[in-house]
Amino acid sequence: MDNEINPRRNFLKKSLLAGLGVASTPAVAMSQVRETVGIGQINSNVVTFLITSDIHAQVNTHDEFFVENGKHVFKKRGGLAVLKTMIDTLKKSNPDQTIVYDGGDFFHGHALATFTEGEALIPLFNHLGYDLMLPGNWEVVYKKKKMLYDMGHANAAKVCANMWHDTTDEFNGELVYPPFWIKNMGGTKVGVIGYTDHLVPKRQSPAFSAGLRFDHPEKNLSKYVKYLKEVENCGVIVVVTHIGLAQQVGLANNPAAQGVDIIIGADTHERLRKPIKGKYTDVVECGAFGSFVGKLDLKIENGHMTGYDYNLLDVDPVKYKPDAKVQALVNKAMDPYKKDLDKVIGTSTVPLMRYYVMETPMDNLITDAIKWKLKPDIALSNGFRFCQPLSSKDPKTGLVNITEEFLWNMLPLDSEAKTGIITGLQVKKWLEQELQNAFAPNPAKRFGGWFVRYSGMEVNFTIANETGKRVNWVKIGGKELVDDQEYSIVACEREGDPNDTLCRIEHVKNPVKHTIMMHDIIKEYLKVYSPISPKLEKRATATDAPDTLLTQLRGYDYEFM
Repeated sequence: MDNEINPRRNFLKKSLLAGLGVASTPAVAMSQVRETVGIGQINSNVVTFLITSDIHAQVNTHDEFFVENGKHVFKKRGGLAVLKTMIDTLKKSNPDQTIVYDGGDFFHGHALATFTEGEALIPLFNHLGYDLMLPGNWEVVYKKKKMLYDMGHANAAKVCANMWHDTTDEFNGELVYPPFWIKNMGGTKVGVIGYTDHLVPKRQSPAFSAGLRFDHPEKNLSKYVKYLKEVENCGVIVVVTHIGLAQQVGLANNPAAQGVDIIIGADTHERLRKPIKGKYTDVVECGAFGSFVGKLDLKIENGHMTGYDYNLLDVDPVKYKPDAKVQALVNKAMDPYKKDLDKVIGTSTVPLMRYYVMETPMDNLITDAIKWKLKPDIALSNGFRFCQPLSSKDPKTGLVNITEEFLWNMLPLDSEAKTGIITGLQVKKWLEQELQNAFAPNPAKRFGGWFVRYSGMEVNFTIANETGKRVNWVKIGGKELVDDQEYSIVACEREGDPNDTLCRIEHVKNPVKHTIMMHDIIKEYLKVYSPISPKLEKRATATDAPDTLLTQLRGYDYEFM
């Protein structure tokens, strides 16, 4: 390793760090750094980050959603072969000082990933030429041993400062991956500290992350910033995170981030066209599904960052011809499953999408199917963000074909349906908690997912109200909710939850697992009702936000486009 420095090398230097005083380092003050954003520097070196995140195993070019001039439009974007050409093209402008980085959730989200537990994605990842990677919240989906295998067989360096082996593990509480990574770029040492979401055990099925534990980045960020500056003499400190835009902005406003030059975020699939400025540093986040590449050029003088340029670029198959070798590898990986995945299981007259925060046509389809099949009062679906839209129409029929492959995109894990009984009061308390998960004023308490989705229920709320007082009214089956009345609910079983917990609702009465799986329910529904036309039906409404809300972040100059 000539210019890559393994952070485990001499990590016993931490004893030296403990003895360091508080003498200032020669780094440029962050207020000065951020004032120079976008301003050219004479005779400055440039370190380039090419950034992807939340690809969710989308290996081929696909439909993508945009907002242009207030209108919703769809375009073809992404595909790993297109991404390969784009990365190679962009690297040519700064070949010796470019870092190719992925922010996590690469090994989840598509049938190819599920059927092979991520293994089919490994050679594809390696051919893209990444230098560095961070585990996302979904990297645990095939459980700890498989996460270690998939990540371990990826050629890129790994970094994560807040994921530990459990103390009962043979590694006895050690960090799973190095907390930081150092790259010497033209005489400047760039230190990168990584963090994944500390709420993984609550966001995902608890069984997925068994054997792992997590902490909030604020617990050790300042320690590592100090170490990289004062022991390793890093002139540039970058923090890479997979914690969601709201949490990333919260971290940028946290004193623990003092001394950090920039945060490169991921998780909530947000598309920042311009950075968001925090108190101590700035934040970028670069979309999802391989549809975008973030290009971040750090301007370096005298070994320190003096400013930066940032652009979010489309992975456009018209502009970038697919790389033949990578496309051949994709085709080979898909070939054993292609016949089954290409099967059309239903049709729609309208696009299916999941980008809205409060209610989505895609989840209305899923919950309507559950309610139709099992006849509960309320059918539930989690507030998932993954799954690119489906909008392309069959030229012969004029309808959108829903394939087996797209079903796996909507629900990459085929879960068992589970029924329970809860009171109206439980419903209200649960809804308040779900609203807190999505809109908590303290970003550290946000789950990163969108609001829960449902059929059979209407909910009106005020996002800006204080915790526990957001719900204004609830109707079930068109009638006002009654606190002491009992209601039946159906949702998917989450592995590792207590038997009387359902979709994070605790102490459910009469929990019953059905023998039917969610995929079978949806396929039966589509067979009966195609062509479907799911739309927004005001199942979830807010007094202070539009039904088409596209971001959780409030109070900043940011618009999802």
